[in-house]
Amino acid sequence: MAGRTIATPVTAFARASTITLRSPQLERGCRCSAVTARHYATNTSLGTSSSPAQAKPHKKVTVFNDDGRVEWGDLSPAEKVARTTQQSFNFTLVAGGALLTAAVFTLLYTDVFSTDSTVTQFNRAVDRLKEDETVVSLLGPADSIRAYGERSWSKWQRNRPIASRTDTDRFGTERLHMHFHVSGDKDEGVAYVMMLRRQDEKHFHYGSLAVDVKGSRHYVENDKQDAKKTPGKFMGIRWS
Repeated sequence: MAGRTIATPVTAFARASTITLRSPQLERGCRCSAVTARHYATNTSLGTSSSPAQAKPHKKVTVFNDDGRVEWGDLSPAEKVARTTQQSFNFTLVAGGALLTAAVFTLLYTDVFSTDSTVTQFNRAVDRLKEDETVVSLLGPADSIRAYGERSWSKWQRNRPIASRTDTDRFGTERLHMHFHVSGDKDEGVAYVMMLRRQDEKHFHYGSLAVDVKGSRHYVENDKQDAKKTPGKFMGIRWS
Protein backbone atom coordinates (compact mmCIF):
# COMPACT_ATOMS: atom_id res chain seq x y z
CA MET A 1 0.00 0.00 0.00
CA ALA A 2 1.12 3.47 -0.90
CA GLY A 3 2.66 5.70 1.88
CA ARG A 4 3.11 2.93 4.48
CA THR A 5 6.36 1.40 5.63
CA ILE A 6 6.40 -2.22 6.65
CA ALA A 7 9.14 -3.25 9.13
CA THR A 8 10.81 -6.33 7.90
CA PRO A 9 12.57 -8.84 10.13
CA VAL A 10 15.92 -7.69 8.76
CA THR A 11 15.36 -4.12 9.85
CA ALA A 12 14.32 -5.18 13.36
CA PHE A 13 17.42 -7.31 13.69
CA ALA A 14 19.66 -4.39 12.77
CA ARG A 15 18.13 -2.16 15.43
CA ALA A 16 18.49 -4.87 18.09
CA SER A 17 22.16 -5.29 17.15
CA THR A 18 22.77 -1.60 17.50
CA ILE A 19 21.30 -1.55 20.98
CA THR A 20 23.32 -4.58 22.05
CA LEU A 21 26.62 -3.08 20.90
CA ARG A 22 26.06 0.08 22.94
CA SER A 23 25.24 -1.64 26.29
CA PRO A 24 27.41 -3.13 29.03
CA GLN A 25 30.86 -3.64 27.47
CA LEU A 26 30.86 -0.39 25.56
CA GLU A 27 29.69 1.66 28.55
CA ARG A 28 32.37 0.18 30.82
CA GLY A 29 34.98 1.00 28.22
CA CYS A 30 33.80 4.57 28.04
CA ARG A 31 33.80 4.96 31.78
CA CYS A 32 37.37 3.58 32.03
CA SER A 33 38.50 5.96 29.33
CA ALA A 34 36.91 8.87 31.18
CA VAL A 35 38.58 7.91 34.48
CA THR A 36 41.95 7.50 32.78
CA ALA A 37 41.56 10.86 31.13
CA ARG A 38 40.72 12.54 34.45
CA HIS A 39 43.69 10.83 36.18
CA TYR A 40 46.05 11.93 33.43
CA ALA A 41 44.71 15.42 33.58
CA THR A 42 45.26 15.51 37.36
CA ASN A 43 48.87 14.28 37.10
CA THR A 44 49.56 16.74 34.34
CA SER A 45 48.22 19.63 36.36
CA LEU A 46 50.39 18.64 39.36
CA GLY A 47 53.45 18.35 37.23
CA THR A 48 53.02 21.70 35.59
CA SER A 49 52.47 23.59 38.89
CA SER A 50 56.19 23.49 39.91
CA SER A 51 56.72 27.24 39.64
CA PRO A 52 59.11 28.76 42.25
CA ALA A 53 57.46 29.66 45.57
CA GLN A 54 57.10 33.33 46.24
CA ALA A 55 58.61 34.88 49.42
CA LYS A 56 56.18 35.30 52.25
CA PRO A 57 55.16 38.88 52.86
CA HIS A 58 56.93 40.43 55.84
CA LYS A 59 57.92 43.75 57.28
CA LYS A 60 61.01 45.19 55.65
CA VAL A 61 64.13 44.04 57.49
CA THR A 62 66.72 46.68 58.34
CA VAL A 63 69.86 46.82 60.46
CA PHE A 64 67.86 48.24 63.36
CA ASN A 65 64.73 46.05 63.43
CA ASP A 66 66.05 42.63 62.38
CA ASP A 67 65.22 40.04 65.06
CA GLY A 68 66.09 36.94 63.04
CA ARG A 69 62.51 35.72 62.64
CA VAL A 70 62.45 36.02 58.86
CA GLU A 71 64.27 33.13 57.19
CA TRP A 72 67.32 33.88 55.11
CA GLY A 73 65.69 32.60 51.91
CA ASP A 74 62.81 35.03 52.30
CA LEU A 75 65.06 38.08 52.45
CA SER A 76 65.72 40.40 49.54
CA PRO A 77 69.34 41.18 48.58
CA ALA A 78 69.19 44.51 50.44
CA GLU A 79 67.76 42.80 53.53
CA LYS A 80 70.49 40.16 53.44
CA VAL A 81 73.08 42.94 53.44
CA ALA A 82 71.33 44.54 56.44
CA ARG A 83 71.32 41.26 58.39
CA THR A 84 74.99 40.60 57.59
CA THR A 85 75.89 44.11 58.74
CA GLN A 86 73.98 43.69 62.00
CA GLN A 87 75.56 40.32 62.75
CA SER A 88 79.05 41.67 61.99
CA PHE A 89 78.46 44.59 64.35
CA ASN A 90 77.21 42.26 67.10
CA PHE A 91 80.23 40.01 66.71
CA THR A 92 82.59 43.00 66.88
CA LEU A 93 80.81 44.25 70.00
CA VAL A 94 81.07 40.88 71.74
CA ALA A 95 84.74 40.46 70.77
CA GLY A 96 85.54 43.97 72.00
CA GLY A 97 83.81 43.28 75.31
CA ALA A 98 85.76 40.06 75.74
CA LEU A 99 89.07 41.82 75.06
CA LEU A 100 88.20 44.62 77.47
CA THR A 101 87.26 42.12 80.18
CA ALA A 102 90.53 40.25 79.67
CA ALA A 103 92.48 43.53 79.90
CA VAL A 104 90.73 44.46 83.16
CA PHE A 105 91.46 41.07 84.73
CA THR A 106 95.08 41.25 83.58
CA LEU A 107 95.45 44.70 85.11
CA LEU A 108 93.86 43.57 88.37
CA TYR A 109 96.15 40.57 88.59
CA THR A 110 99.28 42.58 87.76
CA ASP A 111 98.57 45.49 90.10
CA VAL A 112 96.57 43.83 92.89
CA PHE A 113 96.58 40.04 93.11
CA SER A 114 100.08 39.21 91.86
CA THR A 115 102.59 38.36 94.57
CA ASP A 116 104.91 41.04 93.16
CA SER A 117 102.33 43.77 92.59
CA THR A 118 102.67 47.21 94.17
CA VAL A 119 99.62 46.62 96.38
CA THR A 120 101.03 43.33 97.64
CA GLN A 121 104.42 44.88 98.43
CA PHE A 122 102.68 47.79 100.17
CA ASN A 123 100.69 45.44 102.41
CA ARG A 124 103.80 43.43 103.28
CA ALA A 125 105.78 46.55 104.13
CA VAL A 126 103.00 47.80 106.43
CA ASP A 127 102.88 44.45 108.23
CA ARG A 128 106.66 44.53 108.61
CA LEU A 129 106.51 48.03 110.11
CA LYS A 130 103.91 46.95 112.66
CA GLU A 131 106.19 44.12 113.77
CA ASP A 132 109.14 46.42 114.48
CA GLU A 133 109.45 47.52 118.12
CA THR A 134 111.13 50.83 117.30
CA VAL A 135 108.37 51.80 114.86
CA VAL A 136 105.75 50.91 117.44
CA SER A 137 107.53 53.03 120.04
CA LEU A 138 107.64 55.98 117.62
CA LEU A 139 104.16 55.80 116.13
CA GLY A 140 102.09 53.95 118.70
CA PRO A 141 100.56 50.48 119.15
CA ALA A 142 100.51 48.28 116.06
CA ASP A 143 96.70 48.19 115.92
CA SER A 144 96.63 52.02 115.74
CA ILE A 145 99.12 52.33 112.88
CA ARG A 146 97.54 53.23 109.55
CA ALA A 147 99.21 53.48 106.17
CA TYR A 148 97.94 55.39 103.14
CA GLY A 149 99.10 56.93 99.90
CA GLU A 150 99.60 60.52 98.94
CA ARG A 151 98.17 63.20 101.19
CA SER A 152 94.81 64.68 100.29
CA TRP A 153 92.76 67.66 101.43
CA SER A 154 90.29 65.11 102.85
CA LYS A 155 91.66 62.85 105.54
CA TRP A 156 88.68 60.54 105.01
CA GLN A 157 89.46 59.92 101.36
CA ARG A 158 90.14 56.26 100.65
CA ASN A 159 92.22 54.56 97.97
CA ARG A 160 94.80 57.32 97.84
CA PRO A 161 97.44 56.61 95.20
CA ILE A 162 100.70 55.06 96.38
CA ALA A 163 103.76 56.68 94.81
CA SER A 164 105.90 54.01 93.14
CA ARG A 165 108.21 53.46 90.19
CA THR A 166 110.39 50.70 88.79
CA ASP A 167 113.71 50.70 86.97
CA THR A 168 116.31 48.20 85.82
CA ASP A 169 120.08 48.62 86.09
CA ARG A 170 122.75 47.48 83.61
CA PHE A 171 123.02 44.11 85.36
CA GLY A 172 119.32 43.40 84.76
CA THR A 173 118.35 43.91 88.42
CA GLU A 174 114.85 45.31 88.75
CA ARG A 175 114.16 47.86 91.48
CA LEU A 176 110.80 48.85 92.92
CA HIS A 177 110.77 52.20 94.70
CA MET A 178 107.77 53.14 96.81
CA HIS A 179 106.87 55.54 99.61
CA PHE A 180 103.70 56.07 101.64
CA HIS A 181 102.50 57.79 104.81
CA VAL A 182 102.05 56.14 108.20
CA SER A 183 100.43 57.41 111.38
CA GLY A 184 99.59 56.10 114.83
CA ASP A 185 98.34 57.29 118.21
CA LYS A 186 101.71 58.91 119.03
CA ASP A 187 103.03 60.34 115.79
CA GLU A 188 103.16 60.10 112.01
CA GLY A 189 105.85 59.75 109.39
CA VAL A 190 106.77 58.58 105.89
CA ALA A 191 107.90 55.08 104.95
CA TYR A 192 110.36 54.41 102.11
CA VAL A 193 110.66 51.02 100.44
CA MET A 194 113.14 49.72 97.88
CA MET A 195 112.69 46.17 96.59
CA LEU A 196 115.17 44.23 94.43
CA ARG A 197 114.78 41.37 91.98
CA ARG A 198 117.68 40.01 89.96
CA GLN A 199 117.40 38.27 86.62
CA ASP A 200 117.58 34.80 88.16
CA GLU A 201 115.04 35.59 90.92
CA LYS A 202 111.28 35.18 90.72
CA HIS A 203 110.28 37.50 93.56
CA PHE A 204 111.33 40.81 95.07
CA HIS A 205 113.24 41.04 98.31
CA TYR A 206 114.03 44.04 100.52
CA GLY A 207 116.85 46.35 99.64
CA SER A 208 115.72 48.80 102.30
CA LEU A 209 112.68 49.69 104.40
CA ALA A 210 112.85 52.86 106.48
CA VAL A 211 110.58 55.28 108.34
CA ASP A 212 111.16 59.01 108.75
CA VAL A 213 109.62 60.40 111.94
CA LYS A 214 110.28 64.02 112.92
CA GLY A 215 113.30 64.20 110.62
CA SER A 216 114.88 61.06 112.05
CA ARG A 217 115.19 57.91 109.92
CA HIS A 218 114.85 54.43 111.30
CA TYR A 219 115.76 51.41 109.14
CA VAL A 220 113.64 48.29 109.53
CA GLU A 221 115.37 46.52 106.61
CA ASN A 222 118.68 47.72 105.22
CA ASP A 223 120.96 45.77 102.94
CA LYS A 224 123.26 48.56 101.76
CA GLN A 225 125.78 46.20 100.23
CA ASP A 226 123.10 44.39 98.29
CA ALA A 227 121.33 47.61 97.31
CA LYS A 228 124.48 49.27 95.96
CA LYS A 229 126.14 46.46 94.12
CA THR A 230 123.17 44.28 93.16
CA PRO A 231 125.48 41.90 91.28
CA GLY A 232 124.07 40.20 88.28
CA LYS A 233 125.13 37.39 85.96
CA PHE A 234 127.43 37.83 83.00
CA MET A 235 128.37 34.82 80.82
CA GLY A 236 126.86 32.57 83.49
CA ILE A 237 129.04 33.98 86.29
CA ARG A 238 127.73 36.06 89.19
CA TRP A 239 129.91 39.14 89.67
CA SER A 240 130.09 40.96 92.98
